Amino acid sequence: MTRTHHRPRIAICGMAIESSTFSPHRSGWEAFTLLRGNELVRRYPFLRDGAPLRREAEWVGILRAGALPGGAVPADVYETIRTEIGLALEAQGPFDGVLLDIHGAMAVLGYTDAEADLARAVRTAVGPGCLVSASMDLHGNVSRELAEIVDLIACHRMSPHEDDDEARERAATTLLHRIDGAGRPRKAWVPIPVLLPGEKTSTRLEPAQGIYEDVARVGALDGVLDASVWVGYAWADEPRCRATVVVMGDDDALISREAERLARRYWDARDEFEFVTPAGTYEECLAAVLASDARPFVLSDSGDNPMAGGAGDVTWTLARLLAEPVFAVPAEAGGRSAIYASLPDPEAARAVADAGVGSVVEVTAGARVDDGPHGPVTLRGVVEHVRTDDPLAGKVCVVAAGGLKVVLTERRRPYHLESDFTAIGLDPRGTDVVIVKIGTLETELYDMAEDWMLMLTPGGVDQDLLRLRHTSLGGPVHPFDDDEAFGEGPDLTPTLL
Repeated sequence: MTRTHHRPRIAICGMAIESSTFSPHRSGWEAFTLLRGNELVRRYPFLRDGAPLRREAEWVGILRAGALPGGAVPADVYETIRTEIGLALEAQGPFDGVLLDIHGAMAVLGYTDAEADLARAVRTAVGPGCLVSASMDLHGNVSRELAEIVDLIACHRMSPHEDDDEARERAATTLLHRIDGAGRPRKAWVPIPVLLPGEKTSTRLEPAQGIYEDVARVGALDGVLDASVWVGYAWADEPRCRATVVVMGDDDALISREAERLARRYWDARDEFEFVTPAGTYEECLAAVLASDARPFVLSDSGDNPMAGGAGDVTWTLARLLAEPVFAVPAEAGGRSAIYASLPDPEAARAVADAGVGSVVEVTAGARVDDGPHGPVTLRGVVEHVRTDDPLAGKVCVVAAGGLKVVLTERRRPYHLESDFTAIGLDPRGTDVVIVKIGTLETELYDMAEDWMLMLTPGGVDQDLLRLRHTSLGGPVHPFDDDEAFGEGPDLTPTLL
């Protein structure tokens, strides 16, 4: 059911996670933070007390389940959340609109298009007359079914994501404007058979920079309500995984023309996308570090990036670092200083924490979840720091093995901020090389690094996509297929929804 009056009621709900189907990790209940009611509403800066948008509607927090990227979600976890959202929407309705907060790359065991399934459940609960606006990550996937079920859809326009709150605010504002009387817009939807990692589509450089500037220009045209380009999610093997354009508005000819033009521009640039920074093998990156005076020199251990869906406990890179003579002795003895962040292992982290600061420890750690590239490592060294109350990682220990300081955690945790390091007694700015499980550096790391490279390492989010062996993309997709597979080129004619 829906209701109409001068101050609309809008529900907020969703389930947001980026899930690699190539990782053995499973994102169970422990991975998710559940927000309901006013706690959910206040999550969004543009809906906090005193914000103009807050006063324009009655915002009702239903349920949002959010998690760090990881592996696929067990079906029972997803279905329980989906059921609660549907029942709460029915019980607390009627609503004029729904702000559906999703990522677009959630993999659920037994499903091939989890976000479309969730959107269908929301639609069933609120009825056909309620407007549903989906806010998404640009690394999500937009199947035709998802685009048909929701009324409005939009994504970020920056990578790294410095505009995530702005994108959600845009989706909420557009929803309010259409509730006021204009109703559902038309959508020109174009899937593009290109699937690239986010590290090749950073808006810090061309061609993505120019493409997303064009997206903003199209979105501001008279007759266009909004425009979005999704890169897609490269580390899932599902038919929906590919780039997509959606342009919304009330002028069919205009939105079709602009959607096709954006899709053509993306397709034509497919071979121009390059890694956001120089990339190389472990050996190439180490050689560059040793030849450089840059400090800190940051290396992305990209294949096991937990913020892209990696298990986080792959030991392939750490095993090599522990065997490097240059890190075997401290800097004051002629070696190089390094930080490795991080390696999750609950049992090892608890054992080191119990041993305490100053203790000499020897533990076997890592590869408890993803042991494909390399098995557990033996970590020998002196405990330099212990923290027992990290809100994400639980127990966190720093073990110094010569000049290499290894961050050992009880749970998976990203290290993106300088304070992440200083909180455990580390000085990244004063360290020769900082190795982080990440892809594109987040803004603070990027600003801190005097130089950096992307290591092409193995794992569930391997940047070398051909090593992952996708089999279920449902047709030719670049770069998995050569240009001959596309004949004279793909059909980029928009479908009007």
